[in-house]
Amino acid sequence: MKINLNALEEVKAKITSLKGNAIKLKINRGRNKIDSFEAIIVSVYPSVFTVKVNEEKQLPSQTFSYYDVLCGDVIIG
Repeated sequence: MKINLNALEEVKAKITSLKGNAIKLKINRGRNKIDSFEAIIVSVYPSVFTVKVNEEKQLPSQTFSYYDVLCGDVIIG
């Protein structure tokens, strides 16, 4: 699958601009399993970003790749 590098850079720039802000995440985990929660973008790295979940029922922090956002597996709202 060919990836549009400009689109990937746009996703990185958007997530970098949201660092430290509270966001709503919707994650498609497959087989009709979708998780939604509020989180704060804590760290931004060249290939991935880390979020800290505000709700105690979830894992305290999770890491996602920019490609997950580009493919629609992770939706930032």
